[in-house]
Amino acid sequence: MKKLLAVLFVVSLGASMHGQAPMQAPAIPQYVRSEAMIPVRDGVKLHTVILRPVDSEKGGSQLPFLMQRTPYGVDETTAKSIAATKPELMASGYIFVYQDIRGRYESEGKFVMNRPVVAHTTKKDVDESTDTFDTVAWLLKHVKNNSGKVGVLGVSYPGFLAIMAGVDAHPAVKAISPQAPMTDIWLGDDFFHNGAFRESYGFDYVQELEAQKTDGTVDSPEEQYQFFLQHTNFEGAAKSAGMTELPTAKRFLTEPTYTKFWQDMAVEKRLGKPEVPTLEVGGYWDQEDMWGPQAEYAALRSHEATNDPLHKVFLVLGPWNHGGWARGPHSPGDELASPFGKVTFDGQKTADFYRTNFEAPFFEFYLKGKPGFELQDTASFRTGENKWHRYAVWPPVDGFHPARAYLEPEKTLSFSDPKGNYDAKAAAYVADPANPVPYRHLPVQSTYGAKSQWRPWLVEDQRFVSDRKDLANFETPVLAGDLTVTGDVVADLFAATTGSDADWVVKLIDVSPDDAPDGQGGNQLMVAEEILRGRYRHSFTEPEPVKPGEVNEYKWSLHGVDHTFLKGHRMMVEVQSSWFPLYDRNPQTYVPNIMTAPTTSYQPETVTIYGSAKYPSHLDLPVTDESVLP
Repeated sequence: MKKLLAVLFVVSLGASMHGQAPMQAPAIPQYVRSEAMIPVRDGVKLHTVILRPVDSEKGGSQLPFLMQRTPYGVDETTAKSIAATKPELMASGYIFVYQDIRGRYESEGKFVMNRPVVAHTTKKDVDESTDTFDTVAWLLKHVKNNSGKVGVLGVSYPGFLAIMAGVDAHPAVKAISPQAPMTDIWLGDDFFHNGAFRESYGFDYVQELEAQKTDGTVDSPEEQYQFFLQHTNFEGAAKSAGMTELPTAKRFLTEPTYTKFWQDMAVEKRLGKPEVPTLEVGGYWDQEDMWGPQAEYAALRSHEATNDPLHKVFLVLGPWNHGGWARGPHSPGDELASPFGKVTFDGQKTADFYRTNFEAPFFEFYLKGKPGFELQDTASFRTGENKWHRYAVWPPVDGFHPARAYLEPEKTLSFSDPKGNYDAKAAAYVADPANPVPYRHLPVQSTYGAKSQWRPWLVEDQRFVSDRKDLANFETPVLAGDLTVTGDVVADLFAATTGSDADWVVKLIDVSPDDAPDGQGGNQLMVAEEILRGRYRHSFTEPEPVKPGEVNEYKWSLHGVDHTFLKGHRMMVEVQSSWFPLYDRNPQTYVPNIMTAPTTSYQPETVTIYGSAKYPSHLDLPVTDESVLP
């Protein structure tokens, strides 16, 4: 057991941002740091760091706990590091608890990626829910002068651990905030999207978490587009890295379909009526877990009356990439940018606004009884218009109506029902697996490698691929008025391929005017995008080949958006059949397991998208009643 430490930190904040005067930070009290190995029901001990205001254990107000559990290591957690991201909460005074989950860093036991919930019948039945429960029980008993109330929060994997705190929750857990939580890693989060395997991300992340007990960031000197192309499939890439025996990699290779293994890990299926007040948080340009917070919110909210004023589920959606709201005052959320594109928000510090108006008041209210948390249900930052909006439920209903944007010949995107030619073809192209469409500008670095552009890639200007011959674009005329899309966007394609399998990628894009300021002229900004692997068009559990030449309907969600296409802009829909190497290549010849597909199965095929009264390919768009449709 590590020796108990007591280290004093004095914290001072206030750094200049973008040439502005230093932000006036809250006064941060002095904190003392200690460590403990907390035993849980099966005898495993979990390494835990505890920070609290100096002398708070001796008297004064009893303080609640604010806890984060993580697989990423807590040794470097200090009062200074907490104050850098949560200055308001730290100034208010909490007992902060940071814990290595079992099997990671200095905690005992075996690590299991996204450990599924089990039946809690014996002491051997452990999961992240029971480890949280037992940790809370220990804290209440052994940490002096606590108030008996606990809040849990975290981003990404720690977001998954936060929602686990609300499953069979300890009675002392009074508030949780799962932020960008890993929720269903086969349907819509980290490792698969609608059956399409996120190859480069899965390759890197599994090595980071499972090749050793501490993090081991993959930073290959090889350009990743060419690396994965040369290794044909995931099996070839995994063998080259010596990772085929890592637990999750083995599952990738042997269970690429939505098997019981992946279903058991899915969080949203375990959620019923919320046990604990829950603040879900997500970003519209989250490159890792955009799907999770909306899926968890929907699962929990479905068990509550829509107009119940005492409901416990809240949602905040903002213009951020993964965790972009949680980096503290030094990253205020006034823009999201990469060397290849950016989006700005009229100078509004959206992350600061979230932290001071939603996150801090949420925990202050539920853990300390302080007024100030006034969110009734959902808050969303509407991009384009660049304003915060409040909604009674997500997706919102009042003030919105459905509209359809049809994909039609001559690269046209129309809001009028298709007429004329009964079997009109909207577009056709040849998709060649030997030359897949890149998902971001080349070169592609390792996901978290040096100089990687992974984090902001969703805002990259799509003109770098839009002129390719192996995709199709459909565009409205210049908009005569603002058109606002708020809610779930659904792609509904009628299409055929000469092959026996195909991938379908649809992007909803905002095209800026040619004379837009700040170098944004003609910029193509994705506001919604998603992939569907064709073999799963009818079932995620029972894949089936496509009959060559047969017109099939492919329907899937591009997820939630809240965006105004401004007057003078154009709306574009782009369709393509590869997105590499984020997603592995579909051979386009049906094979039972694409992870091990032979080289000979990768064949170029002709893809046809239909746009007619019989086969009306379109996007379902929820629009505001005030929107001006072209």
